[in-house]
Amino acid sequence: MSILVYAESAADGHFKKAALEAVSYAKSIADKAGDTVTAVAINATESSDALYKYGANKVLKITNDALKNFSPNAYAKVLNELKDGDTIVLPATNDASSFAPLLALKSSSTLVTNLIAAPSNVSPFTAERKAFSGKGIETIEVTEGAKVLTVLQNAFGLKENPVSGSEEAVNVSVSEADAKEKVTQVQQASSDKIDLKEAEIVVSGGRGMKGPENWGMIEELAKLLGAATASSKPVADIGWRPHSEHVGQTGKAISPKLYIAIGISGAIQHLAGVNSSKTIVVINSDAEAPFFKSADYGIVGDAFEVVPKLIEEVKKYKGV
Repeated sequence: MSILVYAESAADGHFKKAALEAVSYAKSIADKAGDTVTAVAINATESSDALYKYGANKVLKITNDALKNFSPNAYAKVLNELKDGDTIVLPATNDASSFAPLLALKSSSTLVTNLIAAPSNVSPFTAERKAFSGKGIETIEVTEGAKVLTVLQNAFGLKENPVSGSEEAVNVSVSEADAKEKVTQVQQASSDKIDLKEAEIVVSGGRGMKGPENWGMIEELAKLLGAATASSKPVADIGWRPHSEHVGQTGKAISPKLYIAIGISGAIQHLAGVNSSKTIVVINSDAEAPFFKSADYGIVGDAFEVVPKLIEEVKKYKGV
């Protein structure tokens, strides 16, 4: 049998980092179970070599006019028809997470979301996942039947495991009628903007920045570090920053290696979206800000004094 994995691609046809992480995760299951990995790529133009590098034995490339625009129902139908085993792995991206429940329903599978580590056992399937809005880690066990699994981005990571793979063009019977709902318009981010959910470093600002006109130093620090920029919910709500940058319980949940929070108090709703970060650095003038309790490193000080000095030191370190 084969572990099926959805290799999600961006609008330009290149595989997302999250897709490679999902393939890595599928390979960790396959190695324990003695199975192979089959990746499904829809509308992808990038070479399948990227998927072979992380353990995909076979890549099924699919192009269909009915799939040009993302549709949860249509994508779930494709994955269900192509499965050749009892396990389907998806990255926990916005798109894949939106059709994972549909896929579980169509395939009569157990849905397990936000997995963060390779399974300790495959029969029964036993693994750890983020739970309670990211505030806890739960060990789950699927004792029988098929399963649909989603892998939290930046949690399991990329594990190179090169194999000699093969590619096959597949035509799946999908019609416009299957696309009961679909994306009709996509607003592209700036080409030089780092995807927030895939970023390994994130620099985020809150109301302590006092206004959108002060965001220049957030962006400068992020650029120096090769980081994405983010914001708290209040900042997005009042229009200082786009909602696409909002991280938290009602925004995007992220798992970067380094999260730098500047002028953010650290309400529990915000923490729910960022507490999977490997290292959290907090800069805040309020020594009693709750965020300091969750921080690995904290600086009590005025952001307008601390951040410029931090930028200066990073420039010296990088020689720029």
